Amino acid sequence: MATGKSSRSRSAVSSAKDNGPKLEEGLNPFKSDKFDAESYVQSNCSLNDKEIKQLCTYLVDLKKASAEEMRRSVYANYAAFIRTSKEISDLEGELSSIRNLLSTQAALIHGLAEGVHIDSLSISNSDGFSVNATSDSEDKEISDLDKWLVEFPDLLDVLLAERRVEEALAALDEGERVVSEAKDLKSINPSALLSLQNSIAERRQKLADQLAEAACQPSTRGVELRASVSALKKLGDGPHAHSLLLNAHQQRYQYNMQSLRPSSTSYGGAYTAALAQLVFSAVAQAASDSLAIFGEEPAYTSELVMWATKQTEAFALLVKRHALASSAAAGGLRAAAECVQIALGHCSLLEARGLALCPVLLKLFRPSVEQALDANLKRIQESTAALAAADDWVLTYPPTSNRQTSRPSSISISNTTAFQHKLTSSAHRFNLMVQDFFEDVGPLLSMQLGGQALEGLFQVFNSYVNMLIKALPGSMEEEASLEDSGNKIVRMAETEAQQIALLANASLLADELLPRAAMKLSPINQAAYKDDNRRRTSERQNRHPEQREWRRRLVGSVDRLKDTFCRQHALDLIFTEEGDSHLTADMYINMDGNAEEVEWIPSLIFQELFVKLNRMANIAADMFVGRERFATLLLMRLTETVVLWLSEDQSFWDDIEEGPRPLGPLGLQQFYLDMKFVVCFASHGRYLSRNLQRIVNEIITKAMAAFSATGMDPYGELPEDEWFNDICQDAMERLSGKPKEINGERDLNSPTASVSAQSISSVRSHSSS
Repeated sequence: MATGKSSRSRSAVSSAKDNGPKLEEGLNPFKSDKFDAESYVQSNCSLNDKEIKQLCTYLVDLKKASAEEMRRSVYANYAAFIRTSKEISDLEGELSSIRNLLSTQAALIHGLAEGVHIDSLSISNSDGFSVNATSDSEDKEISDLDKWLVEFPDLLDVLLAERRVEEALAALDEGERVVSEAKDLKSINPSALLSLQNSIAERRQKLADQLAEAACQPSTRGVELRASVSALKKLGDGPHAHSLLLNAHQQRYQYNMQSLRPSSTSYGGAYTAALAQLVFSAVAQAASDSLAIFGEEPAYTSELVMWATKQTEAFALLVKRHALASSAAAGGLRAAAECVQIALGHCSLLEARGLALCPVLLKLFRPSVEQALDANLKRIQESTAALAAADDWVLTYPPTSNRQTSRPSSISISNTTAFQHKLTSSAHRFNLMVQDFFEDVGPLLSMQLGGQALEGLFQVFNSYVNMLIKALPGSMEEEASLEDSGNKIVRMAETEAQQIALLANASLLADELLPRAAMKLSPINQAAYKDDNRRRTSERQNRHPEQREWRRRLVGSVDRLKDTFCRQHALDLIFTEEGDSHLTADMYINMDGNAEEVEWIPSLIFQELFVKLNRMANIAADMFVGRERFATLLLMRLTETVVLWLSEDQSFWDDIEEGPRPLGPLGLQQFYLDMKFVVCFASHGRYLSRNLQRIVNEIITKAMAAFSATGMDPYGELPEDEWFNDICQDAMERLSGKPKEINGERDLNSPTASVSAQSISSVRSHSSS
């Protein structure tokens, strides 16, 4: 009988396998010819508590390993065991036939010998008067036995003709008893005994044929079927009787299946339910009859399990052909999932009878459900791509015509807006289809397809992010490196607002909407998924790490979009359309040749960077309501991208450090002012990161080192920090048109307050040291 194996047994076996070599070494002392039991016990009697515990653990592991080895041996040789059992049963029947034949032959020879002996006695006692006189008392008994011998076959024929099975069985038993007594007492001559044995064997076979024929009739049901099979078992043909019992139940449900005629327009769930009712009720009744008649004998139990498995496989094939095939091909995950749930519900009822057949169904249904899952995900991807081709990349609330998702009744109407998010049309469609997708994933848990569903959804989201990257101007050069881009046409996001809307789409889906929908894969959220608390708790704990890793991968895809966005805007700032750079070493080196024309303001490229960041901050404030952190990280990443480009521009530093003209005092002062300006507006906008502070410090240190190489002291040429701060503050006010902050104070609750408090003067102290 198929039974489940617990995780504890697997861990114990694993531990026992690991300790295999140690156990083998521990048995070596017992294999020696000089092993002395008394000395061994005395030497081990001095064990302390720890050693005794280790010895106990060792013995327990040995016991578990032995049990596991026996289990694996039984399972490995199970089919051979069944086949051998049947062969042994057939061989026993043949041996019984040979034994009967030999008994018949021996009786015949013995009868011939007695006949010869009686004839010789009759010749020697020709007058015979004295012998006949002594046997007069036995004539009456012999005549009664002869009369019974004549009437017995006729009695059996009458009982068989009238189908009085129980009386026929009793008569056959009586005949066997008479034969046995006659052999012992030699009260019947051999020829009559042989005739009686042949008559009994002939009627026994005729009764067996009648019972088998009755069991095979579709009209034979319930009590009549069990009586026929039980009688056949009493005749000594148990294996044949058990096979007839199972075949009778199979023929009955197959006959009833003729009324089920699935069509292309029929409802797959209804067909699955009707078919499951027929098949599994027949299997359940067969299991009950087998247990009632044959008990729990291993041979019959094994045949029942194999038969039930075969019926389950046939049922799964019919469901796949008439219900799952069309749903899976069309991506109907909900219809496929419902069929699987119905089948599993009926099949699970057999577990109370010791038949665990759900794993068989899950294995057979898995390919169809996987096909439906893949088709569903492909439909999401294609539908979203079609909308992305015409998306205007303007954030809007969900259309009121969308499907109303079920909300807890405790949520008031005034709070429903808290669950509405602004997305573009393609993102709204993507989110809606994903929500529908996760409504259908209940059976995926029992089939262990939750991880595959998450992976497939990640691939679809990654493909959508690739389309968002293609919508960025200037991303055409990167199309070759994008996966699943194909020849899909995407409408370009021309304005900064549209481009930031792309980031709003991806970030909201990855941070909130998709993880929230994926929580439906947790067993605690599946009403149809019922099991004991221990199983649900363990699977929930195993599921959460998988979902956390999946969420990190979603965020990684968003980071690709964010990096592409920042890199392209940084390149737009640094380079002209002709490919010339706005950020070169000459803009600082040439300042010392034009000292009279110097105006102490930040360089133009950094002014443009400030204006761009200020403009994006205003746009992001409207788009990322409640998610200001993402907007802050975006501005932080863009600022870091520009400054990092300057830090890694080797041609810039080659001109500064080894160029034909050295960096002069005015150039150093301008360079210092630009870096100070970056730190000031980043700190003011609350997106100054530690990484940005570190990169700026390294750049200033590098520039001051190049200036020191000319023999001049950079600290003697640079004004105090207050001078730079005033210029930076004036520039920010002029460029932004905002009033100056009172006493230059900032909000101490800024997430970058601890970072921005570090002045660039720290660079001087580090350099001087």
